[in-house]
Amino acid sequence: MSTLNAALQSTDMLLIDGLHAFEFEVEAGSLVIQCMDGRQLRRWCFSAEQVAAARAEGNDWLIDDAEAEHRLVLMSALRAPEEDEDEPHLQAPADR
Repeated sequence: MSTLNAALQSTDMLLIDGLHAFEFEVEAGSLVIQCMDGRQLRRWCFSAEQVAAARAEGNDWLIDDAEAEHRLVLMSALRAPEEDEDEPHLQAPADR
């Protein structure tokens, strides 16, 4: 069974309680998440012990802090390739 810490290593963004969080840090097993909820900056801090105790529920993760249980959905961002290989490169004619 995978751990949340291991799963976080390969994710680009996540949802926490339905909010998109593009800024998160995993350091020494602890997890810090920040996101904007309208005009309000929301921030969650989870200790290494809380991250280790997180449990998988389908594709989601449930993690507890002192106040509540939170649902994390880990996602990978879609990335466009550096160069589109399907389209030919257009070059200006040599006489211009």
